[in-house]
Amino acid sequence: MPSIVIVGSGLAGYTLAKEFRKLDRESSLHIITRDDGDFYSKPMLSNALAKAKTAQTLATANAEQMAEQLHATIWTRAEVTTIDVHGHIVSARGETVRYDKLVLAVGARPIRLPLEGDAADTVLAVNNLADYAVFRARMERARRIAIIGSGLIGCEFANDLAVAGKEVTVIGLAAEPLDRLLPPQAGQLLRKALAAIGVGWRLGTSVKSVDHDGGAYALRLMDGSMITADLILSAVGLQPALDLARNAGITTRRGIVVDRYLESSAQDVFALGDCAEVEGLVLPFVMPIMQAARALAKTLTGSRTTLSYPAMPVVVKTPAHAIAVSPPPPGIEGEWEVTVMEQGARALWRDAQGRTVGFALTGSAVTEKQALTKVMPPWLE
Repeated sequence: MPSIVIVGSGLAGYTLAKEFRKLDRESSLHIITRDDGDFYSKPMLSNALAKAKTAQTLATANAEQMAEQLHATIWTRAEVTTIDVHGHIVSARGETVRYDKLVLAVGARPIRLPLEGDAADTVLAVNNLADYAVFRARMERARRIAIIGSGLIGCEFANDLAVAGKEVTVIGLAAEPLDRLLPPQAGQLLRKALAAIGVGWRLGTSVKSVDHDGGAYALRLMDGSMITADLILSAVGLQPALDLARNAGITTRRGIVVDRYLESSAQDVFALGDCAEVEGLVLPFVMPIMQAARALAKTLTGSRTTLSYPAMPVVVKTPAHAIAVSPPPPGIEGEWEVTVMEQGARALWRDAQGRTVGFALTGSAVTEKQALTKVMPPWLE
């Protein structure tokens, strides 16, 4: 029987394993993970407070339960050190595993800003369950929380923390939040809605240094102003984890470069999830992972299946002001056509021929998401 090895037990790795087992219950399945191997929904990390979830209750199954469910061998707390792409061998924790097919689902790592100051290393980032456990423990003792980054994750955490009664300040370079997904008019509505529940904003600037200030921290911003906080969360983005692939001689650019079958430049080595780059696309969202896992599971079981991406709206978890966005496919020139209403905004991305190829809906306009999604062009056909 073929031997399938998956490196990574995040949403991508476990979703692929589940899809694979729907099609093949007999082949050897080995999962190697650097963490505890607990199964949880990573998107829930940024609204766990509102859901009354702790790091412990976010996990719905441990590694032993997942191993039984998937009829798999799972190595936890095991760092893969080398991949021999010619010998088809993976090395981890001093042992080796031979593979017929290898899948890299190693995810992405938080981008770290080059901060100055004697407390720069105290800035937290939340990218997995262990990170959230540390953040949650420190958050309980904090009243004032500074969030660096006004993108999707920063805004979701800001909403969650403000509802929990924390004094939140969001610091971001853009003039309005979610500037990569929303036109300015829609971003302004989100900013005002979050301000209404207590979120403070320092936009058009970033953090230069972080220093200890008694039992708190003093943040000096690029514009010269100061902020005092009890806890600092960095949410400035992610970068695909590429070291393992690079060291194995596998082609990487922004991500691990794969074709439409999700196969890398190394034969029998595949990648999916936040670490993978498909035709120039690196999409760190849930729906692309689901599409990729289903397609790759078929390929691994002998039915080579081309990955396709339909329009995949992103729902932003900001209950203070609901948002659904379906960005236009990359490379399509056009502009936003924005209608601001009393309780929200409808923004349609029109291409040069006037066709609607993307949308951003906020507030009351979110009810149009399903109808608009049906007429959006696919990202990959």
